[in-house]
Amino acid sequence: MNKAMNTIGYISAAMLLLAAHSAAAMCWNDIPATTPDRDFTLHNDGTVTHNKTGLMWMRCSLGQTWDGSTCTGKFNSISWDSAVIAAQNHSFAGHSDWRLPNRYELARLEEDRCTKPAVNTRIFPGVTGMIPFWSSSVDREGFVWYVSLYNGRADRGSKAYNNQVLLVRAGK
Repeated sequence: MNKAMNTIGYISAAMLLLAAHSAAAMCWNDIPATTPDRDFTLHNDGTVTHNKTGLMWMRCSLGQTWDGSTCTGKFNSISWDSAVIAAQNHSFAGHSDWRLPNRYELARLEEDRCTKPAVNTRIFPGVTGMIPFWSSSVDREGFVWYVSLYNGRADRGSKAYNNQVLLVRAGK
């Protein structure tokens, strides 16, 4: 019985370690940051401005809540059509002109020296999952581009897929 309890204890400890490890990005500090903190202006309302582009971003995925220091709750995983409608109807931080970013705007958020997620998690603490983010970019065949801020990859697929949503607005 003690041996079984020890085994359960080791397995539980290993699972906790794995969970803690998967929650933090793997970054290589000997590579210069492509999205350093200084490139962003943090606002107290759950938004951030990317100084290079002037775009204002929500710091949390759609469905999550900004609690004043981080994102809480579960992100929404929705179809592209639902994402477009959600963006058009979304009001946050005193703004109602939120939209889906295009694939290039999303890709500018990628942190090249990090993976799992491939984003500056101090700026975007809600970006942790493996599910990609919808963009507004549609190709000639009707496929929509999405960007994984988990591993930094972009791809295109059906509008029926369910992905996350990170909203942006013109800002300045």
